Amino acid sequence: QVQLVESGGGLVQAGGSLRLSCAASGRTFSSAVMGWFRQAPGKEREFVAVIIWRASKTYYADYVKGRFTISRDNAKNMVYLQMDSLKPEDTAVYYCAQSRSGYVGTNVAQYDYWGPGTQVTVSS
Repeated sequence: QVQLVESGGGLVQAGGSLRLSCAASGRTFSSAVMGWFRQAPGKEREFVAVIIWRASKTYYADYVKGRFTISRDNAKNMVYLQMDSLKPEDTAVYYCAQSRSGYVGTNVAQYDYWGPGTQVTVSS
């Protein structure tokens, strides 16, 4: 079993920055893929970014590309999401997720474990 816990959310003005952290505990897989998703009120959960645990390859949604950076610390079982140039439309609950199968993509259903989420609010 894998447990994921996000932290680092909060209230920030437009143009500001936040750094989200995701702590993974329990059994972590060498081929695990870690992703960040978000869900705004009344909207479906959507893909933000993904990182392959060992290869350090990263992929981003177009709407965050150039502003957000996903990274990881394998020794600490941590994944981070650095968010810069935040916009009000980035307001959402942000979730960390893990895919055991090595799936790399945007499909929410392909991720096996999820954290409880952390709220990010960007004021205009």
